[in-house]
Amino acid sequence: MLDGQQELASRLAIAGLIGLAAGFEREWSGHASGPGARFAGLRTFFLLGVLGGAAGALAAAGQSQLAAALVAGAGALCVGAYVMAVRRSNEQTDGTTETAALTVLGLGALAGFGWIGVSAGAAAIVVLMLREKARLHWIVQRFGEPELRAGLQFAVLAVVVLPLLPTGPFLGALALKPRALWMIVLLFSGLNFAGFVAREVVGASRGLGITGALGGIVSSTAVTLSFSRQSRQQQPLDAALSRGVLAACTVLIPRVLIVSATLRPSVALALLRFLAIPFLVGVVLVAVGWGRDAADVGKVSGETDRTPLRLGAAIQMAIAFQVAILVIAGVQRAWGNVGVFAGAVALGVTDVDALTVSMSRPEASVAVDVAARAIAIGILVNTLLKLLIAASFGRGSYRRRTTASLAGLALGSAAGLLL
Repeated sequence: MLDGQQELASRLAIAGLIGLAAGFEREWSGHASGPGARFAGLRTFFLLGVLGGAAGALAAAGQSQLAAALVAGAGALCVGAYVMAVRRSNEQTDGTTETAALTVLGLGALAGFGWIGVSAGAAAIVVLMLREKARLHWIVQRFGEPELRAGLQFAVLAVVVLPLLPTGPFLGALALKPRALWMIVLLFSGLNFAGFVAREVVGASRGLGITGALGGIVSSTAVTLSFSRQSRQQQPLDAALSRGVLAACTVLIPRVLIVSATLRPSVALALLRFLAIPFLVGVVLVAVGWGRDAADVGKVSGETDRTPLRLGAAIQMAIAFQVAILVIAGVQRAWGNVGVFAGAVALGVTDVDALTVSMSRPEASVAVDVAARAIAIGILVNTLLKLLIAASFGRGSYRRRTTASLAGLALGSAAGLLL
């Protein structure tokens, strides 16, 4: 009996704390005082949380009618308060406080019913959203119709198209798996969209280093080529362009780890020991000159990519992945692990992502250590390719700085493979 009372007390305490947190935010933001004050402050929100907790506990004990009456009464209070606020104000009335009160009531009921973890986590998110009103509005203002359309397209591709695709395999030796291939498309479209959103929020005018790092989420090779060409016309920005390339190449490493961990966590864990040294080298080199980006504000040139999902590139990635599977499987049968590493060198020049996916897929017949080492070799070769691009297309101090930095990254990759 005592254990049951302690459990009930803990549920009500969590419910009360949920209300207290929301009420504290409303009080702190000024919505509970002044001429435009709303009906609920710190104490009212606390009581609503406890009331919701009591309703949830009653429902868990089988007293559903009494629980429903409590929730309905508290809900009517919130609705009535909003109606009064609308009548009192001649302008459009924000119903955030009343909606937050109803939310606290529901989360308190969840806590009282026993779902403490869910209710507490949801309450933390609710309070964060209430607190970050200005920042959220600022983010919304940064986006337009292309971003909204891309988000809706991604939802259709993930929720509608993916379940309709067959699992396979088809076409005999090709072993095509449409659903698995489409998941690869979604994975890279999602990464592309995340990079696009980050660039829109941060803004290109915040510095070439940040721009390069965010561009590295999509393609560090493309950033290297673009910045190398810019160095021909924008020599005063040589140092910043070089830092942007280095940031993009450094971001490639966590991107590869994220893709690998999504598909086959054991390969990602094995990759850590190969990629830790080059990642640390990149972070240190970027950090040394990061503060200088403030002088480069507003000097970024080039057009903004208005295709957030880059679906075509993601589909090409999936096709490259399928080709990589066939190539690596063939060379492995012919030459064993040596063939896998040779394939990694070839794919490192053309597409590190295809190499990462082909090595990290759950059904891959390649051993975990061999797969991780092959990906690390591919990254080393790709770094050398970008060094060659910077040396060929870059000019002036940009070429010297970038080739030296990429040489440091390459040495770090080599050290990771050897040690």
